[in-house]
Amino acid sequence: MLPASQRLLKKKDFEFVFLKGARLRSTCFFLRAVKTKLPVSRIGFIVSKKVSLKATQRNLAKRRLRKAVGDNIIHLKHSYDIIITALPGIATKNFSEIKQEIGESFKQLK
Repeated sequence: MLPASQRLLKKKDFEFVFLKGARLRSTCFFLRAVKTKLPVSRIGFIVSKKVSLKATQRNLAKRRLRKAVGDNIIHLKHSYDIIITALPGIATKNFSEIKQEIGESFKQLK
């Protein structure tokens, strides 16, 4: 689990990232990011019912995304506000594939 200082929680912060954020697409998620001057990166997750109608599947996807981000956050060279939106294909991916795609996406951020 990410510490509270690394979570993106406020609606205005989500809206700002949606408006100004650079977009990257993976096979199982969209990533939007805005560079900030904060000391740490903050990350928010969106997993809608399009991923699965079952709450257990959506929660599993969120847990996998959180863990993958926690393992790959060291690849970020600057601090960012990031929103990761899960796509329906994430339910079929295993954790190692998600972790690899998160790592590749973080390396692409400039």
